[in-house]
Amino acid sequence: QVQLVQSGGGLVQAGCSLRLSCVASGRTYSANYVMGWFRQPPGKEREFVAAITWHNGNTNYADSVKGRFTISRDSAKNTVYLQMNSLKPEDTAVYYCAERFGIATMMTSMYGYWGQGTQVTVSS
Repeated sequence: QVQLVQSGGGLVQAGCSLRLSCVASGRTYSANYVMGWFRQPPGKEREFVAAITWHNGNTNYADSVKGRFTISRDSAKNTVYLQMNSLKPEDTAVYYCAERFGIATMMTSMYGYWGQGTQVTVSS
């Protein structure tokens, strides 16, 4: 059984940084697996943030976070990270990591396993 366990998050001021972690268990990652980060702002639908292809490290980002957020993975630890810099109040959301088999996509419905979610709140 695949489990994704998230950590990190919290309350920070605008301009500050946070790092989210997502530890995967129950799977040995190889080619064709993608890990993604999504977020759900208050009262809104879940949206794509970033994705990384496990075997080659290729990354994709939403336009709203390009240049500020960085997704990375540590294969030895089966862990994916989301480094968030220059945070803005509009980044406030519950953040989720997710896994899928196949190519990277922004479509939430294409991801099969999800982490428990972690709150990120950015004050102005």
